[in-house]
Amino acid sequence: MENRVVEQTSDISRECVETAYSFMHQKQRIYAHSTLAWQRDDIEVAIASYVDGMNPQLYRTLSGGRRDFLRDHGRFLDDITRAVEQMEGML
Repeated sequence: MENRVVEQTSDISRECVETAYSFMHQKQRIYAHSTLAWQRDDIEVAIASYVDGMNPQLYRTLSGGRRDFLRDHGRFLDDITRAVEQMEGML
């Protein structure tokens, strides 16, 4: 399994991961502690917009093939937490 992850991420630059990590880490921290529905919704929209333009290889690696990864309201906190943890391991 570890070799597979290395192969999947070999075409993803460290800069790409650092940029995505910085953005998502910040948003994940705010989202996890926010009690404001509008603020959480705004973060979900911002992340979905970011995902639309991010490196497709990085998204595939993070999502594990799930098309609604970081786009499903009910799973958003789990998804963004998972993505941040995965990127930490890539850095």
